[in-house]
Amino acid sequence: MMSQFYGLYLREILRTFRNPFVLLITVVQPFMWLAFFGSSFANAPASVIQAFAEGNSYLAFLLPGTLSTSMLSVGMFGSMSTIQDKRFGFMKRILITPTSKGVIFLSKALGSATRGLVQFPIMVVAATVFGVAFHLSPVEWLAWVGGLFCLAIGFSSLFLAITASSTDWQTPGVVSNFITMPLMFASTALFGGQYFPSWMKAISSVNPITFSALLGRSFVLGTAIPWVNLGYLAAFAAVMLTVGWVVESRWLKVE
Repeated sequence: MMSQFYGLYLREILRTFRNPFVLLITVVQPFMWLAFFGSSFANAPASVIQAFAEGNSYLAFLLPGTLSTSMLSVGMFGSMSTIQDKRFGFMKRILITPTSKGVIFLSKALGSATRGLVQFPIMVVAATVFGVAFHLSPVEWLAWVGGLFCLAIGFSSLFLAITASSTDWQTPGVVSNFITMPLMFASTALFGGQYFPSWMKAISSVNPITFSALLGRSFVLGTAIPWVNLGYLAAFAAVMLTVGWVVESRWLKVE
């Protein structure tokens, strides 16, 4: 089982690094996020930035939220990879072997999460170029990466479970649009939540993106670290992995 998982997981990783276009987008996209979206408040009054950035620049506030929202997209790519394997016959050939559907699911989920973390060092470098300073200990760096990894695992598992029985190329994009926008804007990833209406505050209070953004932001801004958020993200990843494993093991369809 471990050798089967390792082979499929390695295939997921190599598929990313063998595609020059994907690598180029992976490198350029973080700089575009920070350059365009991060600069949107460049001329805002200091009182506006102070309201949610704890006296720091908006770029420093934005970085952890941007990294958290980028973990949403990794699930879409994982489900697209699954549908591609179905359409081109690779999934059928794998299932002829003793490889279980659960192992296939696990390799896809972990492969997507690993692929998503490629942006972390790139965005940290990009933020440094734009003037953000980092004063983190090794434990804090590990905790930040661990929280993002848990978030990526959770969303990858969710997307894979929803698209388990689909062979339609359009399904991952439709599911992504349906899930990504509400979760991204009903979180504190891009803005502070103090001015949200009550119903958005209710969503934000249980939104895993909020927990991830607040955890990373505490490291970057030097505020009190909500370590409980890391436990919440780990629980989110464990629940979604369990749900995804059960759903994929039962309802994964090749065609």
